[in-house]
Amino acid sequence: MLNRKQKLRLLKVFSLFSVIRGYNILVLMLAQYIAALFILAPQLSTKEILLDANLFMLVMASAMAIAGGYTINSFYDSEKDLINRPTRTMLDRLVSQRTKLSAYFVSNILSVLFASYVSFRAVVFFSLYIFLLWFYSHKIKKFPFISNLLAAILTVVPFFSIFIYYQNFALVVFMHAAFLFMVISMRTMLKDLHNLKGDLAQNYRTVPVLYGETTAKVLLTLLGAITLGIAVMLLSFFELGYMRYYFLFSMPGIVFLIISLWWSQKPWHYVVLQVLLKLMLLIGAFSVAFIDVSLLCTRLGLDFCV
Repeated sequence: MLNRKQKLRLLKVFSLFSVIRGYNILVLMLAQYIAALFILAPQLSTKEILLDANLFMLVMASAMAIAGGYTINSFYDSEKDLINRPTRTMLDRLVSQRTKLSAYFVSNILSVLFASYVSFRAVVFFSLYIFLLWFYSHKIKKFPFISNLLAAILTVVPFFSIFIYYQNFALVVFMHAAFLFMVISMRTMLKDLHNLKGDLAQNYRTVPVLYGETTAKVLLTLLGAITLGIAVMLLSFFELGYMRYYFLFSMPGIVFLIISLWWSQKPWHYVVLQVLLKLMLLIGAFSVAFIDVSLLCTRLGLDFCV
């Protein structure tokens, strides 16, 4: 049995994991490897990719930078989050503001150190990324439109570090990135709707605060329509293998989300819609493996393919 001191220490570990959104980071790291295996470097063997020290360091640099970004975001938004997410924020508050700052600096130093193993250009890339994460949390987050745009861009940036590493700039890669960007943009707008009460209290100038919920819903509908258009283009002009079923099922999901959006009024309604988009992103990350089933079989070492 754990004593009281040990239980508190364990709770603080869980609290820090919650602050840095450890589950999101683990999914991102896995998604980066899946992208490398099935989209960005299909010509390389599985062993070459998995044992590539440079790729590992880029993935770790991304993870540390994002951990720092979540930490500084939690540091600045502690009062607002207490209004919008009281239960989770009480867990997060087991980690003091001083500890958050320490974790922020340690994460960023580790990110730059990991990047330095790859190249000086990687150091510059991640240093700029770290600065933009801080600038977003410190300044940009309180402004409409640009905050949503920058939030979506910052979420996609870690994948571009892998794109650049493999020098793969094929149009299909950018189309997948565009779909990812639009889904994330929808999610950031939904978060603004959910956080309306806290944003008002803390003087955040988001779209729902300045222009009302109806305007935010109109913009979300427009984002949803653009996302559907990108999905149609991917299905019509690119070879997607079995991943086409992901887009075929995600399109009705987006339509359902848009329709449900106009009936949503309470904060928990927006939480449900955010979960739907989060599931869409998660399933999409794993669906990439099914773009080429023969490649998937090769990666898994199977002797047959369907």
